[in-house]
Amino acid sequence: MGLGRFKKSFNGRLLYAVCLIAFAQVNFGMDLGAFGGTQAMPFFKRQFGEYDPVTEKYQLRSEYLSLLNALPYIGWAFGIVSGSYISNRFGRRSCFWFMSFWAILGAALLVTAQAKEQMLAGRIIAYVYIGIELAVVPVIQSELVPADVRGFVVGTYATGLLIGQLIQNLICKATSTLEGNKSWRIPFGILFIIPVALIVGVKYLPESPRWLLTKGRKEEALANLRLVRQGKFTEEEMQSEFRILQSTIDLTVEKGGFWEIFQKTNLKRTLIVIGTNMVVQSTGQVLYTQYGTLYVQSLGAVNPFTMTIINTGICIPIMLVGQYLSDIVGRVPLLMISSTIQIGAYASMGALGSIPTNSQTGSTRLAATLMLTVFGACLQFSWSPLFHAVVAEVPTQRLRDHTYAVGCVFNIITQWALSFSLPYLLFKPRNLGPQVGYIFLGTSAFSLVFAYFCIPECKGKTLEQIDLLFLEGVPVRKFRNAKPTLFLGNGLGSGEGPNEKELVQSEVVAVHDENAAAR
Repeated sequence: MGLGRFKKSFNGRLLYAVCLIAFAQVNFGMDLGAFGGTQAMPFFKRQFGEYDPVTEKYQLRSEYLSLLNALPYIGWAFGIVSGSYISNRFGRRSCFWFMSFWAILGAALLVTAQAKEQMLAGRIIAYVYIGIELAVVPVIQSELVPADVRGFVVGTYATGLLIGQLIQNLICKATSTLEGNKSWRIPFGILFIIPVALIVGVKYLPESPRWLLTKGRKEEALANLRLVRQGKFTEEEMQSEFRILQSTIDLTVEKGGFWEIFQKTNLKRTLIVIGTNMVVQSTGQVLYTQYGTLYVQSLGAVNPFTMTIINTGICIPIMLVGQYLSDIVGRVPLLMISSTIQIGAYASMGALGSIPTNSQTGSTRLAATLMLTVFGACLQFSWSPLFHAVVAEVPTQRLRDHTYAVGCVFNIITQWALSFSLPYLLFKPRNLGPQVGYIFLGTSAFSLVFAYFCIPECKGKTLEQIDLLFLEGVPVRKFRNAKPTLFLGNGLGSGEGPNEKELVQSEVVAVHDENAAAR
């Protein structure tokens, strides 16, 4: 399974859809880059900080930093809930128009901010966009693309984030030397571009065939499936895939509602999604993405803006390699490799931070700076892109929006807790600096255990095959080599032999596997 699988999987319309969806995520990265960079700018500190007579400079108080990086999760939570509802009720495409409105409103508030309160309000509203985007982007990505490239494509969610960060890091470095408030207003002004482009581009974005089938819109579902398969798949293959989608959705649809995610096999899937969302944040993503520039600045070993650009430039190719390998090696091995290296990086960071301040040298501080780079590279190699694939492919189709949204809420809670507490740990009053590595050493060790025992290996499996494996009660550790049964004599039919739905399911799963192997 090499590069040929991409050529065999993507027609022009699917490539357009994947690129447009990933483009939406670039705006999230630009938001992170803008705030990560502007917080270290002198004129941003002058506008929103307070004068420190000891250092004779303007500084952002720890309390304000906490609010600036923690309160946006209110907007994020609202975006997750509203985005999940809109995605489930009105379709995946509708979310892109809805979230673009919030992004434009947020950017307008940020670029015109004069007071602390307006800056906070602008960031909260900007995060509504990010919440909606998180609710829909990995879901529609996982539903549009073939199984052979799903890990790579869903991982572009994180790639877009890094590209957006790199763009803003370059902009922030260029504007950081400008005199006046334009130094920080320009990065925020850039946030208008992508949502305006999305409003135009989403007109040509196909709707998810799986979502259309859950609404009983079979003709539209088949038409949209053809849009993203024609030219690369035969009519027989498209019809076989369509029958797989339809029969599996029929099999998993039962009467009920939201609370089904906590019942029967769905509970197991929900816990995996919640756990994965919490683990990826608990290992220190907030330290790297939100406070990385300030952390590097506090050590004083290198220019923080230059280091941020270097870090992002290193991480983008590393992430692409991880995404490529995810559909060859699998998700779980890559997650475990990253967790193992993260443990070593955090242990080294903590040890370097434990050296008394008067004994630290420039080399010591540089090494502590580089440990954040090592952690960031590991994070972007697997956990950052692949957790999106895991949490998008594990839920059952009908409950995917509900399960995914609940997982995102726990993701937000974990991020909020870390965003709010890290300034107090890194800086005054605790002033731990690099010694926070000891805290994340423990969480990284837990992530290693969690990846091994709790994350199912879904490499190369269709979403329908994953559904069947959970329905059959296959243990998580056996997912890698497990194949769904043909649903014969398993009690799902009349009890007197295979019914029509069972025969269709048998046929289409077999045909799909044969076609996938041939490709």
